[in-house]
Amino acid sequence: MQLESPVSVTWIAEFIQARLVGNQSRMATGINEIHKVREGDISFVDAEKYYDKCLRSPASIIIINKETDFPEGKTLLVCADPFSAYVKLVCHFRPFVPSAKMISDTAVIGKDTILQPNVFVGNHVRIGSNCIIHPNVTIYDHAVIGDRVIIHAGAVIGADAFYFKKRPEREVAYDKLESCGRVVIEDDVEIGAGATVDKGVSGDTVIGKGSKLDNLVHIGHGAVIGKNCLFAAQVGIGGKAIIEDNVTLWGQVGVSKDLVIGTGTTVLAQSGVPSSLKAGKVYFGYPAEEAGIKRREFVWIKRIPEIWEKVKNL
Repeated sequence: MQLESPVSVTWIAEFIQARLVGNQSRMATGINEIHKVREGDISFVDAEKYYDKCLRSPASIIIINKETDFPEGKTLLVCADPFSAYVKLVCHFRPFVPSAKMISDTAVIGKDTILQPNVFVGNHVRIGSNCIIHPNVTIYDHAVIGDRVIIHAGAVIGADAFYFKKRPEREVAYDKLESCGRVVIEDDVEIGAGATVDKGVSGDTVIGKGSKLDNLVHIGHGAVIGKNCLFAAQVGIGGKAIIEDNVTLWGQVGVSKDLVIGTGTTVLAQSGVPSSLKAGKVYFGYPAEEAGIKRREFVWIKRIPEIWEKVKNL
């Protein structure tokens, strides 16, 4: 998330009650989780195994729970609980603003776009021209929707990321990482009834131009879906997955987080994708493998009883 105007690290240190180490003249221009950071951004790290990744990232300002060596020019904000400090900043710069009406006065809706009854459009939403938004669709704050987009009944665009930190020592065991990202839906996308697209934690969840999502598809936080993709019913995409252009996922395919599915790939129904897939191939099963190989495996599995009987009689 980009800040509306730069903020000094001295103000941030005081606000989150952190000790300031390093560059004390730095101005923060954004808040981002580690995989989205750019120069000027604030990020956080609270586990030593990720220190190096975060400290050597483009992030300029790092909220951390222990002073350590760091590259010249960066700023550390040292505090006991970086996660909570980060959440405090998010809530300050992107606070929840209750809506007073179904269509926010701050929403911008393009020419010849049709909103059917009971559509909710939140604050600072932008919708392009010639769109059709069917009944009972909910579009959360800051979403961006292109031209000629169709969203079917009951879809939810921009719900919070499913992202929590476990606190086993507490009665309420999970702390919520508040979301300050957006959903961006490009031109000529169609989204099915009851589908859900979560906003990014700090960046954008993107649905590429011309992609088509069937009913009850779920897109997790920060996922980037390429152009002209086709997802059948009940497909689920984990957070921060990257699905490249012209990918087809048939019904009930489950895709894990933080992976890449290459351009032109097809994954057959009810497959599970736990790791990245190469472009231009057809995959099947769990874990998803090239469909021809997987089918041959099934043939051999069916022959196991026959082979066992032969082995016993040797």
